[in-house]
Formats: sequence, C-alpha cells, structure tokens
Amino acid sequence: MRKLLFPLVLACLLPLLAAPAAKANKLDDIKARGVLVAGVKDSQPPFGYVDEKTDQIVGFEIDLMQALAKRLGVKLELKPVTSSTRIPMLAQGAVDIVAATMTHKKEREDQIDFSITYFMTGQKLLVKKDGGVKSAADLAGKKVASVKGSTSEQNVKKAQPACTVISFETYPEAFLALKQGKVQAMTTDESILVGIKNKDDHPEAWEIVGDYISPEPYGFGIAENESKLRDFVNLALMDMWEKGEYQQIYNKWFGKGTKDYLPLTWKMELWP
Repeated sequence: MRKLLFPLVLACLLPLLAAPAAKANKLDDIKARGVLVAGVKDSQPPFGYVDEKTDQIVGFEIDLMQALAKRLGVKLELKPVTSSTRIPMLAQGAVDIVAATMTHKKEREDQIDFSITYFMTGQKLLVKKDGGVKSAADLAGKKVASVKGSTSEQNVKKAQPACTVISFETYPEAFLALKQGKVQAMTTDESILVGIKNKDDHPEAWEIVGDYISPEPYGFGIAENESKLRDFVNLALMDMWEKGEYQQIYNKWFGKGTKDYLPLTWKMELWP
C-alpha cells in the first residue's frame, strides 16, 4: 500500500505543477497600490509641460490622465519621458501607461499595446518665415531637425530622401537648432509645432507649412497582454467622449480663444 502512495500523490500534484502561475494584472496592481503612474512629456506644450508659476507638469494629456485616475479612484503620479525613453520605461514597468504624443504605428505593436485614438493630427514642417521652405519638396539638400525615437525621423526621409535628418533628445533642443540656423526646418506633428511656435518670444517669425507628410493618430501606450487595463482605458475614453468631458478638456487646451487653437474635426471610435 505504501508503494502506491507516492505515485498517487505525484499524480495529484502534476496538474498543479504543470498549470501556469496566476498572473497578476496591471489594473489590479494600480488599484491595490492606489496610484496610477503615467509617463508624460514635460517640455511639450500644450500636451505636457512644466508650469512656470506652479512648477507642476500640466497639459492636455495630464488632464486626460487625471480623468482616468479619478475613474480608478486612485492618485496620479507623473514621470517625465521623452520620445526615445517612453517605450523602454513602459516595457520595464517604470510607468503603468504612456500619454506622450505617441503615434500608434504597426511596428510599435511588437513592443507595446495601444488604446484607441485619443488625438488625431498630422506631420508638418516648422520653418523660418519667408525662408524658402514651403513643403517637403523644398528640403532637398537641406538639414531637418526632429527628435530621437519619433516617427517623424523616418517619415520626412521618405517624403524627401535628399534631406539630412538631425535628431535631438527633445523638441526644445530641435527648435533651438532651427533658431540658430543649424537646420532649415523642424518636423513633427502639427499639434506639437503649434505649441512650440506659440511659446516662442517671437511666434510671428515662424510658420508651419506643407501638406501632411503622414497621419499621426495618438494612442496611450500600455504594456503588452494587459487587456484589462487596455479595456478600462478604452471604455473610459469612450465614456468621456459621450458625456462631453473629453471635449471640455480639448477646448481648454485647443479651443477657440486659446493660443494653440486647433478645431476638433475628428470623432473618437465608439463601440456599440
């Protein structure tokens, strides 16, 4: 009888040993922790930047994150990211979500997941007024500034293979290169260029030109295989749109009367 006991116990344990360990999900982690950690830009008005009066990060994407944290019933913690650090920080677990003007691109799906689109724009050029550059076609033989890790680097090179792309860590650095004459244009999403231009001491010296080089749908970055968190974020965004909360936040930063006025011409994806 004793000889049969060990095989019997082993047979009972094998299914348990073979079963995968229960995987904690990020949504439950956030609720248990009581804090949503969001990776955001801190030098990119009006999406995310440091308010000189309060020394706090504010902006359109920060308000959207505040709305998500409120729905979760947790506090919001902000961590600055750049275009080159946002995906690594998310993948490493340094942040729970990325809200940092990140275009939802197919090639990025290999690294992270995305929410539905929460902002739609397109890539253009920022140039010195009357400087001779009116479109990507005029960039042949010229230097163009962009930022590391952005889709703008590749897009402008495809639009004008004869240009030289010089990449910087942040948009303020790229704009400084334009102001110093080290490059003849700066390229990124129109919505970002509007904020950069209007924050300058002499916005009238600059102009945004050209047709869209590429469409740029922004999505919140979420770690792969975190479907519960992704579903929560998507449903929250749709709820905000349907209740008019999204439009209120949008108009606060991009509505008529703001210096970064951009008409809301697109509609959010809504599930039945």
